[in-house]
Parts: sequence; C-alpha cells; structure tokens
Amino acid sequence: MSLPSSSHAYGIGLIAVIIGAAVGVSYYQLYFIPELNAKPIIPEKVLHPGDTTTIIIVPGAESQQQEQNFVPKTIDVQLGINNLVIWKNTGDIGHTVTLDTDVNFVDKYSGKFGSSGIIKPGETYQFLFTQEATVKYHCDPHPWMKATVNIVHGATTS
Repeated sequence: MSLPSSSHAYGIGLIAVIIGAAVGVSYYQLYFIPELNAKPIIPEKVLHPGDTTTIIIVPGAESQQQEQNFVPKTIDVQLGINNLVIWKNTGDIGHTVTLDTDVNFVDKYSGKFGSSGIIKPGETYQFLFTQEATVKYHCDPHPWMKATVNIVHGATTS
C-alpha cells in the first residue's frame, strides 16, 4: 500500500488564490468605490457664484384663483453667475418646493432637488445647481402651484 504524496503545487495554488483575492479587494476599495461615490469636479465659479437668484412664494399663493404663486414662475439661471437659487416664503402658510414626478433630475454635486419639508412663513430653501437642466417643480400641499427653473450654460471659468 502506498501513501498519498504531497505536492507543493497545492500550496502554491492556495497562495496564488489568496494573493489574487487580496489584489481584487484592494482594487475595489481603493479605486472602484471612491470613483463611484466621489462628487464630480465642479469649477469654483459654479460652486461659489457671484450672485443668487431669489424666487418669492407670494402671500395668497395657496389660492387656486391666484395666478402668481412662485414669482417668477419661469426663470433662467446661468451656471457660475446666479445658479444658487433661494425660495423665500413671504406668505402666511407653509409651502414646499417639490420636483415634478415626470422630471428625473438629481444634481451630480448637490444631490436630490426639493425642500426636505414645509418651508414655513418667513423661511427659505436654497439649492445650488451645478449642471444644465430644466427643472419643473410644484408645492405638494397646493399642486396647482407650479414653476420652472432653466439652468443654462454661463460663466463656468474664473
């Protein structure tokens, strides 16, 4: 009867598998994940525009008969010039700024658009747009309150 002989090939194969797994995990953690989760590189002028755009939520905006609710209803903002948009509620009740359901917009730098809740009277909501898009939005409690922000190319270099 003969005894099974051991071979160094099994040991070398096991070491190769361990090294391969370590290289794969290292690549995944050091290169793939940071690239996937990193914020894009945005010109400084776009991140810190020289001016802001203010949209007023006027008193009585909740009334369906009132035509003016978000003033202005449609506005063009330019990247690097006035792309920080501030909604100010000057009315007597709370409102929201909510992305329309037919619009698929997530800013690559600032993330999801829309107020996190009710904008109370006298309070503001702001959003920094960093890419060109047309964003249609409304007020959740008052869905007839609709408006549009067109983000267009502007001065993106310093």
